[in-house]
Amino acid sequence: MTTKQAKLSLRFFNLFAGLLILAILAFNSIYTIQEQEQAVVITFGKASIVTTPGPHLKIPFCQNVRIVPMVINGFSIGYTGENNESDYNESMMITSDYNFVNVDFFLEYKVSDPERYLFASDEPLVILKNLALSYIRDTIGLHGVDEVITTGKNEIQAEIKEKLSARLEQEDIGLQLINITIQDSEPPTTEVRDAFKNVETAKQGKETAINTARKYESEQVPAARAQEDSVLKSADAQKEFRINDAKAQIAVFSAMFQEYQKNPLMTKQRMFYEAMEEILPNMKIIIDNGDGSTSKILPLESFVDNKTNSSAEEER
Repeated sequence: MTTKQAKLSLRFFNLFAGLLILAILAFNSIYTIQEQEQAVVITFGKASIVTTPGPHLKIPFCQNVRIVPMVINGFSIGYTGENNESDYNESMMITSDYNFVNVDFFLEYKVSDPERYLFASDEPLVILKNLALSYIRDTIGLHGVDEVITTGKNEIQAEIKEKLSARLEQEDIGLQLINITIQDSEPPTTEVRDAFKNVETAKQGKETAINTARKYESEQVPAARAQEDSVLKSADAQKEFRINDAKAQIAVFSAMFQEYQKNPLMTKQRMFYEAMEEILPNMKIIIDNGDGSTSKILPLESFVDNKTNSSAEEER
């Protein structure tokens, strides 16, 4: 290849590369907004909304565009939209008269604020569905089973829509509730009815147990209180007796002490003689005063034998 051919090939390559770069820049510089769509243009983290349909320009690699449909969308609650199979985790409700019922809903919504829809929460549709389920269960629980299945559908739908719309405005996640309707409502399956009967049986058993416990309480509490009063009165009487006995002993001791202060020797002798009068009649002893200076008290029976005999008598 000659030098001229090499230069020509290089020019063609540069031209092709330039055209390719221009095509990439052009592709990344133009975006199109369709009818019932809005675009959120993000420039260095700052968002702005473009609402005019048609082609628009953006700065390549500096601006990011998110297209948001503004049409009405919807999803089912209580059943799958593809094959209409019931989802009992969502459809099973309990009414104010404690009956179970299967209720299917269809919720319609649209995006009211594209910027809030994209950035106010991670999963706005999940939040919407959870809020809808919460208000559906709350409202169904305020109505009887007959209203849910027959006459009260319109009223229930209106209540749920009002509550959910107010909550969406409060949460401000960029979504607007268009409508929510009851698709179907029917009594639960046989298995669920049996489970409900079991629940009712358990509730009746609970009430019976509570009534039995209350009856036992009404019988036992007065008896316990009467016993408490008797014990307290007995304790008060024992207390008074002991206090009066102690006061009497104090009075006797005080009188004896006063006599002792007046004549100590005579008081000692009298107390000794009184003590002997109580002790000696029950003792078998010999008093030996051989030398006249010391008195000996000799027991006729062994103290050990007496204790042994006493223990044997007690055991008998």
